[in-house]
Amino acid sequence: MKPVRRFRQRLLPCLILIALLVLAAFGYTRIMGRVAPGMPPVAEQGTPKADLVRVYKSARRLELWQGATLLASYRIALGGAPDAGHKQQEGDQRTPEGRYVIDWRNPRSRAYLSLHISYPNAQDRQAAAAAGYPPGGDIMIHGLPNGWGALGPIHHWWDWTDGCIGVSNNDMREIWSLVPNGTVIEIEA
Repeated sequence: MKPVRRFRQRLLPCLILIALLVLAAFGYTRIMGRVAPGMPPVAEQGTPKADLVRVYKSARRLELWQGATLLASYRIALGGAPDAGHKQQEGDQRTPEGRYVIDWRNPRSRAYLSLHISYPNAQDRQAAAAAGYPPGGDIMIHGLPNGWGALGPIHHWWDWTDGCIGVSNNDMREIWSLVPNGTVIEIEA
C-alpha cells in the first residue's frame, strides 16, 4: 500500500476522533453550566470586607483593599485582547479600564460564581453611541466555567475570557466573601 493512501486512511479516523472530543468538551461545558453552578460561601462574621478592588491588567493581578490595608492579591486571566486598551465595543475581547462598582452578584452563573462590574457607565455608552456601535456589557469577575474547576492552577497561563476577569474557583470563593455589592473597582492598564 502506498504511504499516501495509508496516511489518508489514518487521517479520517483521527479527524473524527478530534471532532468528537471537541463536541464532548462543548457538551460537557453546556451541561455543567446548567446543573453545577457554584454554591456561594457563607459569610463569616467579623471577616474584614474590601472597600476597593484594584485590577492591574498588564500585571494580571487583582487586589482587595480595606483602606490602606491590602487584604489579598490574586492572579487573573483577561479577555483575548487584554493589552489593546479600554473596552470599546461588544465583542472586542477587551477588559474595560476606569472606575466602576460591583453592583450585583450571580451565584448561578455559567462560570463559578460571578460579581458584575458596572460597565458600561454613561461615558462608555456615550462614546460607543458616538462611534455607532454597542458598548457591550456583562463584564464580571468570575471563576472557571462550571465543571472545569480542576484547571484552577493553570487558568492564568493564558487569557481565556471574553473581557471579564477570570480567577480560580478557590480565589472566587474568597473574593465573593470579601467583596460586598457597592464596592468600587478600579481597573488600570
